[in-house]
Amino acid sequence: MDPAYAIKFSINNDIPLFIAIIPKLMDLEEAQDLDKDKMKQQLIRLIIQQMPIDKNGDLIFDVDEAQALHSNAVKMVGEAVGIDVLTTFADVKVEDLADHGNVSSVDQLDKVERTVYNEAGVSQNQFNSDGQTALEKSIANDEATMTGLLLQFENYAEGLLKPFNKNINRLQYKVQMLPTTIYNYKELSKLYKEQTQIGFSKLLPQVALGQSQSIVMATAIFENDMLHLEEIMIPPMSSNTMSGNDNQSKSGNNKTSEDGRESGGRPELPDDEKSEKTIRNRESMN
Repeated sequence: MDPAYAIKFSINNDIPLFIAIIPKLMDLEEAQDLDKDKMKQQLIRLIIQQMPIDKNGDLIFDVDEAQALHSNAVKMVGEAVGIDVLTTFADVKVEDLADHGNVSSVDQLDKVERTVYNEAGVSQNQFNSDGQTALEKSIANDEATMTGLLLQFENYAEGLLKPFNKNINRLQYKVQMLPTTIYNYKELSKLYKEQTQIGFSKLLPQVALGQSQSIVMATAIFENDMLHLEEIMIPPMSSNTMSGNDNQSKSGNNKTSEDGRESGGRPELPDDEKSEKTIRNRESMN
């Protein structure tokens, strides 16, 4: 590629993110093959018919008779899947070399799978969630990994705009990409909305929800200047629209529930701020 026209964006200093898990993936593939073979082996059934001998240790049936008995047993089994017949004059004993402890084959396979995720530095809950807090922390780590790439995009975009700036001393272009993802855009929009109460940007809450700046401005002008919706659609009374005199009737931190009764106490914390004990208690109640 021509360096004059090419641009490179790198993550993790050009080191593949999951290169460390390649040996563990090979181990996992082997473990899965062994687990399949073990499951097939567990489906096999062996019919053992032992020919009797007299008290002197002599055979009661000769070899031809034993062969006939064996053939009859094979015919009875027929086309049954996973069943074999063994006819013998000797004592037969099968020894199982497997560990009969509390660890099952499923637990052993899960242990190999967990090793793959540990090497990758990614929580297994991100793909098969069974713990809320672990999943949120894993997503936060992945978002932090992409932050460096986001900064590179901003610098590249600013470099594209620089040739168009004819007055560098008085004008500067700044490109900002909000760190929104499909997991956090609602939370970011809520945080930006709270910032508007202290006079911060009114565009950011809508931009975090996926709206472009031009769409937000065009919609506001169309609704206010052309349709005059602010005169028709009057918002209900709230803490933002009520005067100080209206709020004097409310005391403390009491809240009004949907059925009209007041309830005290602090608001419920977000899930990512709750303790593990609180989360377990809530899950047990459900």
